[in-house]
Amino acid sequence: MSKPRKQIHLAAHFPGVNNTTVWSDPRAGSHIEFGSFAHFARTAERAKFDFLFLAEGLRLREQGGRIHDLDVVGRPDTFTVLAALAAVTERIGLTGTINSTFNEPYEVARQFASLDHLSGGRSAWNVVTSWDAFTGENFRRGGFLPQEERYSRAREFLATAGGLFDSWHGDEILADRATGAFLRDARAGSFVHKGHHFDIHGQFNVPRGPQGRPVVFQAGDSEEGREFAAADADAIFSRHSTFEAGRAFYRDVKGRLSKYGRGQDELLILPAATFVLGDSDAEAAELAREVRRQQVSGATAIKHLEFVWNRDLSAYDPDGPLPDVDPDPGEHTVARGRAQVRMYRDPLATAREWRELAAANGWSIRDLVIETGNRQSFVGSPSTVAAGIDDFVQADAADGFILVPHVTPGGLDVFADTVVPLLQERGVFRADYEGTTLRDHLGLAHPDARTPAERAAS
Repeated sequence: MSKPRKQIHLAAHFPGVNNTTVWSDPRAGSHIEFGSFAHFARTAERAKFDFLFLAEGLRLREQGGRIHDLDVVGRPDTFTVLAALAAVTERIGLTGTINSTFNEPYEVARQFASLDHLSGGRSAWNVVTSWDAFTGENFRRGGFLPQEERYSRAREFLATAGGLFDSWHGDEILADRATGAFLRDARAGSFVHKGHHFDIHGQFNVPRGPQGRPVVFQAGDSEEGREFAAADADAIFSRHSTFEAGRAFYRDVKGRLSKYGRGQDELLILPAATFVLGDSDAEAAELAREVRRQQVSGATAIKHLEFVWNRDLSAYDPDGPLPDVDPDPGEHTVARGRAQVRMYRDPLATAREWRELAAANGWSIRDLVIETGNRQSFVGSPSTVAAGIDDFVQADAADGFILVPHVTPGGLDVFADTVVPLLQERGVFRADYEGTTLRDHLGLAHPDARTPAERAAS
């Protein structure tokens, strides 16, 4: 008997700081005005996507002491945008990145519980940690935590927030949803948490939401991040969008679930993916080359190289050869607050690899950055892209994709109009929503609403 075909999960990412958006494209719109977010969300909902995703930056990134030219100055607060989108959409999930290093569990739990009520059960939390003192300067505590402490705090943060969500439990929903008036026991929301990072007690003032708890996403790729996801997350964002890397990551993370008593379907793996569509494969390939060159100007190429070299390379010609000088392996001082810095854990080895590639292919600095950093995940006609996505998921290299268009807010429209119908014809993507909550869309069980004592007794 043949294996049943997996259903594909699709989501859309409205990018913030990035090397993806082609700002010079005349179709590119504001990353601040609400109309851009509304258009993007409505397109994703029209296409029956599971959710849209907003990232969050807590400080403007810098390069050479100046704000990086690809940062979005004035990007509205994630919670505020998601709450506004809840009012202009009906089914699409609403996912936001909220930091566990500089926020507090009570505040974050209250915000997500509120969003879950306002949206009818569509909220999701991408739990991240902050890795640098540069970002910490914006906060009273300042500084930063070493990696093992960051994940320790994140795990305890999530557990504490979970306790707050569950403090309204079982059949003791003690407030009338229409009026908010208490119906019975005034003990609703009582909680106590004593731990290494948090020591709090009191009463949580938002009743349990339609989903019980918001869906939890995690995006770390380190050993600690993978364990965190396997233990506590409902879905993990992955940067492994090539076939072999995707399959290896999928096997690794899914293989960790059993030690936590979890089944294979209790954690979804969703890589980020870019795309370029054309009427034919050849046209799409030509468009993809043009898009990559628009994404990486000469100045951007030099700045990207500085992520690795940790040196001021402004005197180098982006259309010339790579620097002869080696990277500075010391503390990174050129690019601050940039996640890309962490991707190159061994800058000397990366430099050697890139020099070999450039020499073998006759690449300039700009050519190298284009070819190594901005390859689109799916390029081709709608039928080619639909087949590629389907093959990827059926081969257990992913459970679906978080799509990142290179033009916002309208770049998702063509995918919704041309690729989604083909996936629906293949029988691997929904024709309509079957449930009302994000957990319904993702095929995730709703959390047990009983108290820990009730669960233990049963």
